[in-house]
Amino acid sequence: MVSNQLSFRIKILDADIFSASILPKVIKTMLDIQLNSFVRRIEKANELKAQIKSSGAKLSRKGRSRHWRIQGTWPQFQSIIDQIQLTEEPSWQWVIETLKSHQPKPHIEDLVEIVKTNPNITQQQLISQTDCTLVEARKAFDVVEWEE
Repeated sequence: MVSNQLSFRIKILDADIFSASILPKVIKTMLDIQLNSFVRRIEKANELKAQIKSSGAKLSRKGRSRHWRIQGTWPQFQSIIDQIQLTEEPSWQWVIETLKSHQPKPHIEDLVEIVKTNPNITQQQLISQTDCTLVEARKAFDVVEWEE
């Protein structure tokens, strides 16, 4: 029996990612996500493929299997998520969930850099824009305060 659970892998590669918001460079990674049974799970596959490619992300088939993989940076994936949400195609929702589950988390050094470059940023803004925890945000602010 085939499980309905999706198995995904993520491979970190070297590349530049810039936050989609006003933040400076946050994480230097390129994401590689496996989409099992991509074409079989969605309707209007050609439309979704075109939207993915228009974002700059690379969508490719894994060998001769039914599995696909998408490669790109987080801002490209965020663009894909936004486009999919506008179309409201129900069969594409699992792609949104998959991409969101692979959202990169910034390291404390990245958070410190953000606070240094944006001294007027609040903890809540930092948390909402980087999806870090309150503890991580407080640590970043403490590091900046103690360095001065």
